[in-house]
Amino acid sequence: MRIEIPDGSLFGPANLPYGVFSTPGTAPRVGVRAGDSVVDLAAALGDDVFAAPALNPFMAQGFERWARVRRRVTELVSGELPGNAVHPVGEVTMHLPIEVADYVDFYASEHHAANLGRLFRPGAEPLMPNWKHLPVGYHGRAGTVVVSGTDIVRPCGQRKPPDEPAPAFGPSRRLDIEAELGFIVGSGSAKPLSTSDFADRVFGAVLVNDWSARDIQAWEYVPLGPFLGKSFATSISPWVVPLAALEAARVPVPARDLLPYLREREPWGLDIELAVAWNGQQVSRPPYREMYWSPAQMLAHLTVNGASTRTGDLYASGTISGPAKDQRGAFIELTWGGAEPIEVAGEPRSFLEDGDEVAITATAPATDGGRLGFGEVRGRILPAVTG
Repeated sequence: MRIEIPDGSLFGPANLPYGVFSTPGTAPRVGVRAGDSVVDLAAALGDDVFAAPALNPFMAQGFERWARVRRRVTELVSGELPGNAVHPVGEVTMHLPIEVADYVDFYASEHHAANLGRLFRPGAEPLMPNWKHLPVGYHGRAGTVVVSGTDIVRPCGQRKPPDEPAPAFGPSRRLDIEAELGFIVGSGSAKPLSTSDFADRVFGAVLVNDWSARDIQAWEYVPLGPFLGKSFATSISPWVVPLAALEAARVPVPARDLLPYLREREPWGLDIELAVAWNGQQVSRPPYREMYWSPAQMLAHLTVNGASTRTGDLYASGTISGPAKDQRGAFIELTWGGAEPIEVAGEPRSFLEDGDEVAITATAPATDGGRLGFGEVRGRILPAVTG
């Protein structure tokens, strides 16, 4: 069987992202998307590592194996495939592509960090003194990373608005998104990694929505940082774009004087354009190329103290925001803390209401001169569970 890939497809031979899918009557297994088809790699390659319900066993085989499989899959999608190995993308169910080992979220956008600094500390310096010296991050909760399409239950927790004398418990009133890019460690290490290790150790990238309860976060985060305001849910896209597919998207990050372990020999900024839709209406286009810290620098900082990495570790960029208002990747920024509501489907909105749905998509330059896609990460808000 030959796969027909339409001209201009975001899932052409220059992309070939990996995911985990199932069909009626079959267990989840690893596939590659080509155009509007999903190729069952266990059937196409005759290798049981792809019959696993996650990418982890394949990723653990390391960089050279990833490269060989990518070359072989590129050949297969350009030629003949067994009919039982090809499924229309609309007829499969997508699953969480990895078993998440650990999850770390960074704060790598200067525009986002400065905007939140102005919101939270008006009149003070927007960035903390350490911000331009290291990629600030926090350790998240791997167990609540979910695949796109999973409904998100509004979280409950302690809230204390500035004008109230004491905290109260209840559903978050300031539920928000964070449009991010996530990176998946394929080959772990017990030793610190350098920025030069990034391309050999990181398997690929996914879209991330790190849902955030801003009122819970604001009350809890001093002095140790985010906890319940973040840990209730993080959504990722089902398709993992291989790092090898992003060569044409590479751009430099801002030049500055850094400690040696954070210096890059090769640039790993990425020219990726995201789009955020709120109830079907596009409200923002965050540009990843504006990030201050690269994913290679994040990986080096994550491990410099001796922290190990494992197959399936996920680390995310933090909110992606650009200099323009319509490039802000979180609603707290877009509506300036709720003081400047935007119109969504004819209604003024500041934060998420029950029933709202958010979809984040992204594209990047591809090595064939076109563009490649990441698919989407989508989630709908359900009412809080109380009582």
